Amino acid sequence: MKNIYVGNLSSSTTETSLRALFEPLGAVSKISIVSGRSFGFVEMTNDSEGMNAITALKDKVLDGSTLTVNEARPKRERN
Repeated sequence: MKNIYVGNLSSSTTETSLRALFEPLGAVSKISIVSGRSFGFVEMTNDSEGMNAITALKDKVLDGSTLTVNEARPKRERN
């Protein structure tokens, strides 16, 4: 499983359009866009497909915005 951070999303980007961008590159298990923010996450079931998607989609334009795409970091603990 590869969890991918996708930043600089346009306000018009939907989970459907984000899925359509990633699915040609491999199996997508989950898409989530953080409400009110310009980022989201894509979970791909295969690590190598996920890494290929990161490489292929880095700086790709979707809905008029140039995307930031990289491997998601684990969530930090809050004190």
